[in-house]
Amino acid sequence: MAEKPTVTDIFQFALDLRKSEPNGSYDDVKSRIVSKFGSGPFPDTAYLTIPEYDNIVPEEDWTSGLPVVLRGIQNESWKEIAHGIMISLEQVENYPKQSLREDDASKDWRNRNEGIADAEEKVLDKWMPEDLMEIARRQIRP
Repeated sequence: MAEKPTVTDIFQFALDLRKSEPNGSYDDVKSRIVSKFGSGPFPDTAYLTIPEYDNIVPEEDWTSGLPVVLRGIQNESWKEIAHGIMISLEQVENYPKQSLREDDASKDWRNRNEGIADAEEKVLDKWMPEDLMEIARRQIRP
């Protein structure tokens, strides 16, 4: 008897496929999930989880496919399971780009000081006594 895959195993398989074929379609990944796991046993609903991606996507997004996966397990439909996995995978891949987050890997890191440097200089000149400014300058210089 084949070993039961976990939902995490299936999600990791989908992630690995996307890494190895980044230009492949989500439909290709779904069909590969069905062809790899479809002849075996269904995952246990007790292990209905995928790795946490809170550092990339809000929880309600990275877990968004799990209800569809659960329904697929209950209905014994590998197509539904694959569809649920793809919903979560799409969120993990697309949320950083769509949300315009600064840690999106496709962008250069944004310098937060760029827009405030002039204002900060004026405030420091106005409110910082010259002797404290000199101490601060010495701390900055090597």
